[in-house]
Amino acid sequence: MALFDNTQIAFEAKSSKDLKKAHFLFKLMGSPALTNIGTYFFKLPFATQIPFVKMAVRNTIYKQFVGGETTDDCLKVAKEMYQYGVTSIMDYSVEGQETEEEFNHVKDEILKLIQISKENPKEVPCVVFKPTGFGRIDIYEKVGLKLPMSDLEKKKWEAIRSRYDEVCKNAFENGVPIMADAEDSWMQDAADDLMDEMMKKYNTERCIVWSTLQMYRHDRLAYLKRIHQKAETENYFIGFKIVRGAYMEKERARAAEKNYPDPIQPNKEATDRDFNLAMKYMIENIHRISTFAGTHNEYSCELLTELMKEHNIDKKSYKVWFGQLYGMSDNISFTLGNLGYNISKYLPYGPIKKVMPYLVRRAQENTSVAGQTSRELSLIDKEIQRRKKA
Repeated sequence: MALFDNTQIAFEAKSSKDLKKAHFLFKLMGSPALTNIGTYFFKLPFATQIPFVKMAVRNTIYKQFVGGETTDDCLKVAKEMYQYGVTSIMDYSVEGQETEEEFNHVKDEILKLIQISKENPKEVPCVVFKPTGFGRIDIYEKVGLKLPMSDLEKKKWEAIRSRYDEVCKNAFENGVPIMADAEDSWMQDAADDLMDEMMKKYNTERCIVWSTLQMYRHDRLAYLKRIHQKAETENYFIGFKIVRGAYMEKERARAAEKNYPDPIQPNKEATDRDFNLAMKYMIENIHRISTFAGTHNEYSCELLTELMKEHNIDKKSYKVWFGQLYGMSDNISFTLGNLGYNISKYLPYGPIKKVMPYLVRRAQENTSVAGQTSRELSLIDKEIQRRKKA
């Protein structure tokens, strides 16, 4: 797309040294064999305890895809990006919590992020959390499937509900939009119901609470339309981040293992179709639905700009946002920021050891998504050559 080809705008915030590091990293990720070896090694418990390994990770993949270890680190990055019209969503990317103490720690971290957003609304306009940061996945699954639960499990579910309500209430009282990510399909029904409950409770005047739809699931467009009709009938506002999805292989394998219908679209074309149809549907119903298009797909981003023009939607409407991950697709993010659209980078943070699962997924995603790494490399090459001639 010609709209996203201007590398001078895309990489204005990067030094030539940082560009060369990024070039080296994406070159490595262009090799599936090297990526597989690296990700296997990084999954080993001792990997990031080796000093030279930790340093190598910190200076390469961590620096490319993570804002830092703390919120202060992230806020510094957020303020730098905002100079170019790009905002940030700080993402506490620590995974694998199991205890009530750990879940409460995540909840407290989200409350802290709400205060940071309230104090820095231009640079950090929104807060996000992962449902499994608030409770165990097996509890969500039992609730979603309406399976019998022990008294202890019921108590744990009420604790999850309480964490949702506490952060959503706090976000509502502080005027800070809050968004829940989507996760595995077998726990998503319970999370969806909770988020719909929160939207009905707190989105009475405008959209503060947002949920997420993974459009690689073949049932998500129908779900969007069903919740929209419910919101119309019961008179509350809804907001959805739409993404293509991140757990396809795991979803297919589990469906085959447990012998239930595969929840994933038959092919990428079907996913792309439903993503764009969902985006169109939400824009056509903007009086009730707010939209956050989380995508690295240039066609979808350009389509959304065209839909906004077609429906006379202001570029700065709080109801429409674009989003990409930090360290990826800067040509989209910084171009949209330069043009005045609402654009946010997901800005992860956390200690190296604890964000390794996130980093492994980024490496695998860039290796597996057709054209992603080569597109990043060609744009970086183009900018390096442009600077040499300047």
